[in-house]
Amino acid sequence: MSSTTKKRGVAALATVSLLGAMAALIPTSDAFAGTVPVGPATSTGSIGPAAPGGAITQGQIIARAHDWISNAVPYSQSLAWKDNAVGGPYRADCSGFISMAWGLKDSLVTWTLPDVSTVTAKNVIGYTGLQPGDALDYTADHVVLFDSWIDKSAGTFYYDAEHRPGTVADQTKGSVYASTLDGHAITNYEALRYKNVVATSAGGVTSPVSMDAGATHVAFVDGSGSVANDWVSNGAWQGPAGIGGRARADSPVVLNANAEHAFFIDADGNVMNDWVSNGVWQGPSAIGGKARPGSPIATNAAGTLVAFVDVNGDVVNDWVADGAWHGPSGLGGKARGDSPLAFNAAGDHVFFIDANGNVVNDWVSNGVWQGPSGIGGKARAGSGLATDAAGTHVAFVDASGNLVNDWVSDGAWYGPSGMGGQPRGDSPLAFNAAGDHVFFIDANGNVANDWVSNGVWQGPSGIGGKARAGSGLATDAAGTHVAFVDANGSLANDWVSNGAWQGPSGLGGTSR
Repeated sequence: MSSTTKKRGVAALATVSLLGAMAALIPTSDAFAGTVPVGPATSTGSIGPAAPGGAITQGQIIARAHDWISNAVPYSQSLAWKDNAVGGPYRADCSGFISMAWGLKDSLVTWTLPDVSTVTAKNVIGYTGLQPGDALDYTADHVVLFDSWIDKSAGTFYYDAEHRPGTVADQTKGSVYASTLDGHAITNYEALRYKNVVATSAGGVTSPVSMDAGATHVAFVDGSGSVANDWVSNGAWQGPAGIGGRARADSPVVLNANAEHAFFIDADGNVMNDWVSNGVWQGPSAIGGKARPGSPIATNAAGTLVAFVDVNGDVVNDWVADGAWHGPSGLGGKARGDSPLAFNAAGDHVFFIDANGNVVNDWVSNGVWQGPSGIGGKARAGSGLATDAAGTHVAFVDASGNLVNDWVSDGAWYGPSGMGGQPRGDSPLAFNAAGDHVFFIDANGNVANDWVSNGVWQGPSGIGGKARAGSGLATDAAGTHVAFVDANGSLANDWVSNGAWQGPSGLGGTSR
């Protein structure tokens, strides 16, 4: 909110009053997403604190910001925005954007945001202590949200913001060593950390892990942001070694079943591919389209279909035809800001979480994508999502924090039903191919397993080791190997021998 708004305070209040009188003309359904009268937050929606003004994770802050970016919310100092994901209404200017992202009770302004914050740096030039969800506040005129580091050593980062009239919420690159930030001298900005934030790397820098079907390769992102690989040779893990390219701070890395392709998102948002030719990794090369902030990636077993979420929030697909990549093309529906994606092995079903928190499915019929259609249940903020090879079981975390499952019987979806245990707030989920083992990270950081015995889900039970915040999680087709990032940042593995889980043991290398 600019300094000129202080001088226009009476006019602004008159505008708000007029809008209030027009409230009856504006839909108030929870399904409505659009401009609404300025007022206190009535709900934090499906991404945010339990109540407005309550504790919120860094991951939730970033997911809320990404929701407005996905909806291309237009800048306004007189109108506000609400939607199912973040609640509201929140004023749609720069400080209203921060108020929304932090899940505050009301839309504050640039000079009152410090009232709910701790100042971590009075001058942000050269300051590298920024964390996801911090605000960079020029109290007289403007404020932006720090999203994630691009290259911390170089001082470059992504920030999210409502900028000025005639623009929409978006993500932009900045630098703590630049002279300006979003049109203002960088020396005018101070760094604010919301007093009720709960630190977690989810939504900021992530530590992705992907394992191939045969448990012979594990892809990850190393401390420098490079896409790297550990592999098995002569029965022992080797590596790490780079396979090509650098991943965006929030990028997943996904291997196909045979570890011939590794997909990720680069610093410019392009969906990229590394691939093996003559036994050597090639690439990276763009396959088509740009992914929105926080976008997941999913691929089929063959690595010939890649789903992601584009800058408009649409679930889209790149695909191989005649030896070349094509796309992107819409599959159907919009994904919630924190939604994962899960492809089955054949690539004819893709699962995600929609803006209302519903677990939904797009599917192929007669060669054409159909949907989306709900399969049962609502997923909590930050929920993981996983499916088996057949795409007939889908695991997620419900609104109560329980690990649950939808499943197909007689051609119809059933559920959700509890599988056992409560995953940590940032826990991914990993299904084996048969769908009779699901792995997750519990509230204490333990890597845990639910499994089927005599047709009934058992567990949870720890399999060995603790995963750090933001750790990825991956299993092989058999569900007898599980890779994750341990508390020291090392790539680690649990495995089954003589019917019992062993480990953890290091695979090689340190994750970002």
